[in-house]
Amino acid sequence: MSTLHRRTVLVALGALAAPPIAVAAGARPAHAADRYPSNSALYAALASVEHVEWTRRFRRHATAHGGTQPFPDTTILAVHGGGIEPGTSELCIAIAGYRPSDEAPLTGRLYDHWLFEGLRSSGNADLHVTSTNCDDPVALSLAGGARRTVSLHGCSTAEAGLPDGTAAVLVGGRDQALKTRLRNRYEAAGIQHVDAATVPALSGTDPANIANRTLTGAGTQLELTTDLRAAMFTENTRPRRKHTTTAVFDAFVAATRLALTD
Repeated sequence: MSTLHRRTVLVALGALAAPPIAVAAGARPAHAADRYPSNSALYAALASVEHVEWTRRFRRHATAHGGTQPFPDTTILAVHGGGIEPGTSELCIAIAGYRPSDEAPLTGRLYDHWLFEGLRSSGNADLHVTSTNCDDPVALSLAGGARRTVSLHGCSTAEAGLPDGTAAVLVGGRDQALKTRLRNRYEAAGIQHVDAATVPALSGTDPANIANRTLTGAGTQLELTTDLRAAMFTENTRPRRKHTTTAVFDAFVAATRLALTD
């Protein structure tokens, strides 16, 4: 399977996706008034500090001519990576099949992935663009060409309606079959999980959510509480997270990848 690093994706594919829809079910009220109404607005306003205060990364795979590997039909997303929702970048890279520390491919299936990351030492929350307003053409192209997605997010226990100190993942989105497989795998791995349908603000069911802008109109959204993400790293800082993953991180990644291959 050949891998294309930061390959230019046909803009026409992104144009096939519908324009952003107003925030509705599955959007987080705390971010209803994002500083930037879309990724494109953020890119325009902060063009001079790309790769300094923010960056975007992606990898797209293609089957070699005459090869036997199927074209990747799953996209992994971290739309609030880096310092915005800490830990989601590292999870995105690992679930896609790469080692977070150096992004070397690991054994097993490789998946397309896209990340937007805050690189500031503080104030990364200002770079948050709610998932229903993500209009990055590469992100839209990767999601739009996939049958399923896994979109990684971080939330607080208060946002999730859970007791302080709870380490859990809320499994949401419109892909009911994959949601069930994910919850089954988390159960088997001893990872506390919640059906995000019970938490409307984090349900991830809005059709405009980038997680659901797939060929099937369905994807999954995983909201990991702060406590669960903290348990995944021995040094929970942006420079060090990718080098200090724990057994909790490995178990979560393995369970998620197993769900994708079930």
